[in-house]
Amino acid sequence: MAGDIAAGKARAADSCVACHGPAGISILPHYPNLAGQKAEYLEKSLRAFRDGSRVDETMNAMAARLSDQDITDLAAYFASLR
Repeated sequence: MAGDIAAGKARAADSCVACHGPAGISILPHYPNLAGQKAEYLEKSLRAFRDGSRVDETMNAMAARLSDQDITDLAAYFASLR
């Protein structure tokens, strides 16, 4: 399943930018930067948050709402940022 960067950008605006920044660079030190991360890593992390095998209260709640395609699109978007 290929990620759609434009769809990922739109989805990120709904759920990610408040903590991770609109360009994937967080202004707060306790939130990681996502820009330029490998898509495979981002997908694996989001799936782990969604299924509960990686635990963070906020991220588990956010990822629970994501479909497989949402995860792939978000990963493609953040991986495309430099």
